[in-house]
Amino acid sequence: MIQVQKFKRLTIWALVGLLTSWIVSCSTGNVNPSTKQASSGAAKIEFWTMQLKPQFTDYFQSLIATFESQNPGVKVNWVDIPWAEMENKILTAVSAKTPPDVVNLNPDFASQLASRNAWLDLDTKVPNNVRSSYLPNIWKASTLNGKSFGIPWYLTTRLTIYNTDLLKQAGINKPPATYTELAQVAQQIKDKTGKYAFFVTFVPQDSGEVLESFVQMGVTLVDAEGKAAFNSPQGKAAFQYWIDLYKKGLLPKEVLTQGHRHAVELYQSGETALLASGPEFLKQIANNAPAIAKASAIAPQITGDTGKKNVAVMNVVIPRDTKQPDAAVKFALFLTNDENQLAFAKQANVLPSTIKALSDSYFKNVSANASTIDKARAISASQMQQAEVLTPTLKNFNILQKAIYENLQAAMLDEKTVDKAVEDAAQEWNSRI
Repeated sequence: MIQVQKFKRLTIWALVGLLTSWIVSCSTGNVNPSTKQASSGAAKIEFWTMQLKPQFTDYFQSLIATFESQNPGVKVNWVDIPWAEMENKILTAVSAKTPPDVVNLNPDFASQLASRNAWLDLDTKVPNNVRSSYLPNIWKASTLNGKSFGIPWYLTTRLTIYNTDLLKQAGINKPPATYTELAQVAQQIKDKTGKYAFFVTFVPQDSGEVLESFVQMGVTLVDAEGKAAFNSPQGKAAFQYWIDLYKKGLLPKEVLTQGHRHAVELYQSGETALLASGPEFLKQIANNAPAIAKASAIAPQITGDTGKKNVAVMNVVIPRDTKQPDAAVKFALFLTNDENQLAFAKQANVLPSTIKALSDSYFKNVSANASTIDKARAISASQMQQAEVLTPTLKNFNILQKAIYENLQAAMLDEKTVDKAVEDAAQEWNSRI
């Protein structure tokens, strides 16, 4: 799915029972290569993507045809899954030992099954010289306990989309670059226009943006043992920052109940001046609100003292129970090589995860009179020098986010002090691990 920023953190707890028999029966050895060939004499692999049809049908049909022509003994069956159905479908397929051979997921969800030994160990399958062609920080996002479970594919990184008219009305010459500046701008916009500067959600299941802001502000979320590390001066300051914005009336009340979709709606209606989102939303804004799109400009994403920038990753994984491990790895590496990543990035308005593809002039040579979308592409690519997956790869990450967000909400509503909210969030996480 191209809208990576909106991809929700998927959880597997509702289907733990379904997985139990599979977990018990799984061994730790590699798949037997003797099952490589299908009865027809050709290796047949099934490739699942997330909601990429019909927009990219031509691209994938061409890519598969090229791969098959270069590998006459391999046939690829492409299946596109609606993103809302992927969780159930892959869990069911894995537990029944009838998985596809290559699957498009994201590291957050894939890591939950990696902890259950669901995926092929790629450290034994991908040579070091091939692995080094990918951005090191991005490859690291698909590792757990030092083992590689996925291959990076396409990326997006947040930008600041801003309404130049609203900023001008508030007497602001440039968009904020830091969270400190954001708080100042939020107050000035509210005072001068009566509108909000921005919307950010505190709904645990929807977005990790607030939690990522903690890391950008210098907060360590968990220590080396996985225990809460945010009960610290930096953690309390991050809690206080968001609580103060809410209590001062600088955030809409619905930040406690509405998700990122509402942020886009408010920006499109001219009710907020800033939208933190991926460049893929620029076309949506242009289609839904042409006047707002005309007044919109692009700036790098807002960050904290660390200067860190977020990146969202889509990867591909190969189930341990694939009958075609060698062919599957070969196709996954073909899908994500320099040439194919660059071609897909141009079609999908995303970023590639290989060093060579990202260094292409397509991401650098943008004229002064270029469109907003073209400028967004250049800014997004330039941010990759400071970009990383800001939140840790943890089996139960959704529980950590829920504990922090729910206690933030309690403090915003004066149900807890800041110190108590931080302490309770830490205890909640530690009790679950």
